[in-house]
Amino acid sequence: MLFPRSFGITWEHDTRYWTWLSITEPSASGDEEIEVPELVKVCWLTIHGKLVISRLSPGVNYEVVFIVMLQEDGYGWEVPVDLCLVLPDGKRLIQKVNLETMPKSQWIEIHVGDFKTPHQLGDQEKEVNFIMSEHEKLNWKKGLVIEEVIIRPKK
Repeated sequence: MLFPRSFGITWEHDTRYWTWLSITEPSASGDEEIEVPELVKVCWLTIHGKLVISRLSPGVNYEVVFIVMLQEDGYGWEVPVDLCLVLPDGKRLIQKVNLETMPKSQWIEIHVGDFKTPHQLGDQEKEVNFIMSEHEKLNWKKGLVIEEVIIRPKK
């Protein structure tokens, strides 16, 4: 799991655009407080993060998912967001997802893409990058909360 403080979020430090909330997340070692960003309003949405593949097991199929919530009072999601997974070899897996059709006020998984780690990890600095963006239409958006990104073995 990767938490939002490790991501790059455009205008994340400007309270006109994002606010950071503390939520309680259950874990094996007890409840943990984590900080999550809630979108106040932006017209240019870009969220990106990365993971060095040496932290993963070799020769395993993985999937990458954003865990997000759309608030009831959210708006501006008529235009689909772009999801991009950049693999260590530079290949880009890109798709569009319509958040407007997603359930409101509950955590949902948004699948970014799948990849397989090499059997020999080799270069320890190779990374997998993930991006959620929408700046094609530049309409104002509100009400997205980002809990985490999960990179997990694919079933």
